Amino acid sequence: MSARDAIFKRLRERTDGPLTPPACDFSVVTNRGWSRAERLEHFERLITSVHGEVIHTTSDDWTRRLAEVLAAKSIKRLALGREHPVAAEAREALKASDVELVDVDRDIETWQREQFERVDAGMTSTGGGIAETGSLWLWPTPDEPRLISLVPPIHIAVLDAESVEDTFFDMIEAHGWAQGMPTNALLISGPSKTADIEQTLAYGVHGPRELVVLLRYAAAQVASA
Repeated sequence: MSARDAIFKRLRERTDGPLTPPACDFSVVTNRGWSRAERLEHFERLITSVHGEVIHTTSDDWTRRLAEVLAAKSIKRLALGREHPVAAEAREALKASDVELVDVDRDIETWQREQFERVDAGMTSTGGGIAETGSLWLWPTPDEPRLISLVPPIHIAVLDAESVEDTFFDMIEAHGWAQGMPTNALLISGPSKTADIEQTLAYGVHGPRELVVLLRYAAAQVASA
């Protein structure tokens, strides 16, 4: 009898009844009770504390602010998707600009060198944000592969204000991960950083050196703020 079979045999032959899972108390990871304003304040304070940049805008004006970011940071080649509404809207707004829009829905082997050497920035949508940790979460797709948020020196992420949850647990609950957990979700809490033996931080060594979050509010939300 194998060790595995022996373990299962002992479990099946328990004399004190079947095993029952312990009671779980999730109160420590939820129920923060933050207002919308408090939630967004927590998110912005934490993500900017690690060199993330947050730009407030509206759903009507965000592409203009995107163009300003591209100009201010001298971004000439921007990698982005096609199908997601965020990417489609950005493409429409930038089609007459001098920024080259780089298609990312290609086999990575055909443009790997180009992505590492010639792309100035990658732009993605986000699934939402987590206030408690100042994090974004992304669910990569073939239209928005994970590398466009991990390889270019600048990552521009578009985040809707109403999609920020209090905690990681709240985010999992709100989006039903128990029923359909993503296979490749990304949690991003600032630009790439690493430290040497003396704990001196360096940014951009293993990924983007800058993270820019375009935090979008609906026009009605801004008017009532």
